[in-house]
Amino acid sequence: MKAIPQISEAELEVMKILWELKSCTSAQIIERLAEVSDWKPKTIHTLITRLVSKEAVSAVKIDGKSYLYSPNVSEEEYKSYANKSFLHKLYNGSLNLMLASFIKEQHLSKREIEELKKMLDEEM
Repeated sequence: MKAIPQISEAELEVMKILWELKSCTSAQIIERLAEVSDWKPKTIHTLITRLVSKEAVSAVKIDGKSYLYSPNVSEEEYKSYANKSFLHKLYNGSLNLMLASFIKEQHLSKREIEELKKMLDEEM
């Protein structure tokens, strides 16, 4: 199993764009993030540079100074890692404790509870 790097919340916003587009330039990432944040281009370049240094993202030079970026970690791999990390940090790895807490806090409807039961039955 390959090591999954720690990715900050801000870096995760860059990763979401890369997962969606598969590969893109920093200009495309900046354009997309401008729609949902007030981050400056320099900040976004810093986030991209960090992701490259963490080896979460690869960079291939496409002309004199532009790079094409693509994710080295798939969205599914990252979600699996993040889920396990969250479960371990907050619930000592106990899925039962997490689910009990989630169900209690979320005030699930009967329909939602039935859907959960169905999912659990299908996993058996």
